[in-house]
Amino acid sequence: MKARVEKLFGLTDPAPDAIVFANSVDPHLDGAFFWIFDVPSGLFEGSIAVAHPDGEVDVWSSVLEAETARSAAKNDPHIRIHEFRSASEVDDELKKHLGASGTIGLHHTEITHATYERLTKVLPGASWIDVSAPVRRARMTKDAAEIERLARAGEIGSKVANEIPTLLKEGVVELSVATEMNYRMMHHGASGPSFSTIVGFGPNSAEPHYFAGNRKLRSGDSIVCDFGAYYERYASDITRSFHFGRRDDELKAVHDKVEEAQQAALALIRAGVAAKELHLAAQRVIDASPWKGRFTHGLGHSIGLRVHDGWGMNDRTEDLLEEGMVMTVEPGIYLPGHGGVRIEDDVLVTKTGYRFLTTAPRGYHEVAA
Repeated sequence: MKARVEKLFGLTDPAPDAIVFANSVDPHLDGAFFWIFDVPSGLFEGSIAVAHPDGEVDVWSSVLEAETARSAAKNDPHIRIHEFRSASEVDDELKKHLGASGTIGLHHTEITHATYERLTKVLPGASWIDVSAPVRRARMTKDAAEIERLARAGEIGSKVANEIPTLLKEGVVELSVATEMNYRMMHHGASGPSFSTIVGFGPNSAEPHYFAGNRKLRSGDSIVCDFGAYYERYASDITRSFHFGRRDDELKAVHDKVEEAQQAALALIRAGVAAKELHLAAQRVIDASPWKGRFTHGLGHSIGLRVHDGWGMNDRTEDLLEEGMVMTVEPGIYLPGHGGVRIEDDVLVTKTGYRFLTTAPRGYHEVAA
């Protein structure tokens, strides 16, 4: 992890004497803690990682997970593991290690207010700076190990996407399909879903962030399935849209238009392109159709240790694409009271283009009733 720490300090100007990443209790765990300390399992509630400008990292783990921590660090000579049995022990250790430090960075984006107050009391003489912006920049581009895990998570999602048509039967409820999808992701190697699986039938498919409920599948329904897998903490996010039974000519045309919009955005991807140009390309396709104004969200977002990992891609995004970024591309059209279509893929930005990390077919798929 030395390279990640040095990358982070290189982006922090002026550089602090140390950077502290502090977990509270689940779900208030700092993703950057797990970026600095690459441990594939465990919660590490109450744990703290301190990164130093020379690339060294001190990690305080409770006795509960100390063995997991030592196993993760055994091949990295730049990580030192310390055990604790109580928060007061950690406080005493931090005084010992950081008491003389003048400036300490904190990741304000993910630290809880209670933890911030505790640290400022433990180290009253320190000057504190927010390092959220450099943390975001450092995590925007992925190293080879991260890309490998993101690709594996994408592969798991793609396998399940291919299996969805076999789950679609007359009368099945949304929650039943979502539950089966979650099981299948774990059966294929995921540690769990990366967010609450969305399965929307009929009018519910027109709600982009719908939660699966008890609606039964009927002939003529459009279907949106938006889901993702965690693999060794790294997330995938994929959406596929289907149609069940009786043909709906408008929704077939909507699917074709969404696919065209996605292709227009994908065609622009390469290092150096402004991210907002991708959104605008997809939006132009949809706004030139009968469904102008029915693309109601940004085109995508970065993905990594979180399913929404640092930035969103819309018509106001100022970031330029960089080699090594991983992001979703997910245009959609939503017809309230009728149905919706979204197609979403995870892509890796390369110097001259992109690489799909999700590979399930994107075309219109009618499932016989």
